[in-house]
Amino acid sequence: MWKTALKPRWIAGFVFAIAISGVFVLLSQWQFGRSTQPEAPVNPATEKVQPLTGTLQPGEFFHGTDADQMVSARGTYDPEKQVLVPDRLHDGKPGYWVVSAFAVDGAPALAGAAASPQTWIPVARGWVANPEDAPAPPSGAVELTGRLLPSEAPLPKTAPQPGQATAVSVAELINYWEVSSYPGFVAATAEVAGGADVSPAAVPGDLLPLEIGPQPPGQQINWLNLFYSLEWVVFAGFALFIWWRLVKDDYHRDLEEALDDEHHEAAPDPGQRPDQNQHPEPNQQKVQP
Repeated sequence: MWKTALKPRWIAGFVFAIAISGVFVLLSQWQFGRSTQPEAPVNPATEKVQPLTGTLQPGEFFHGTDADQMVSARGTYDPEKQVLVPDRLHDGKPGYWVVSAFAVDGAPALAGAAASPQTWIPVARGWVANPEDAPAPPSGAVELTGRLLPSEAPLPKTAPQPGQATAVSVAELINYWEVSSYPGFVAATAEVAGGADVSPAAVPGDLLPLEIGPQPPGQQINWLNLFYSLEWVVFAGFALFIWWRLVKDDYHRDLEEALDDEHHEAAPDPGQRPDQNQHPEPNQQKVQP
């Protein structure tokens, strides 16, 4: 059968079938890409900086619409209230987030026996490779800008090392710092003190910026496009099957023609007399006188 498949016309047919199959595969990939689309595009409004005090209120539930919002706030850091969160990656390298408590000016104070006079918010200021590389936060009044994120869940059954926390969890941090806090935290992008940006993005050092962008929207599956993508794959396989089937039929025709030729060669010539090239029987021989 390979001899038949190597005929020039079937080699050309195979190249054509491969080309058709390639087009079908590309169409399948295009349909598959359309089958998974974001539920909603990234909201550009989250990139417009809004005041923290007008975006989120302490003591309230953290709304999903507030996540990823760029916010600004004025206040001060407390160098005594700083922890490291381990097992955080930066360019694929493990290290620590440096998280400091930030007292927000103008934030409403919470009521209650355990409430602090000021309301604070955890700020993830940057990343360090080693705990000893973590610097103290800027002193004095600071103009903070960063991305507002919901509180993380603390790791269960995990005892952090001294000066560390298992996660950027408000529930865990307020127990360490004994302060009232917003229900989320800020990943800092800029820290302006005395008119100069003193954030890791502006000041070279061991503390590196986090560079946390907006979270990608959720994905939804379009089952119709997914079905079409599978259908094009079937078509690609069918194109190759048609080529193989045509080659097989041509191979069988060659076999039939070869058998017919052998049959014709073995059959006697109809124009030849039956007694030609035959010896007469003994009783048919003439007797010489």
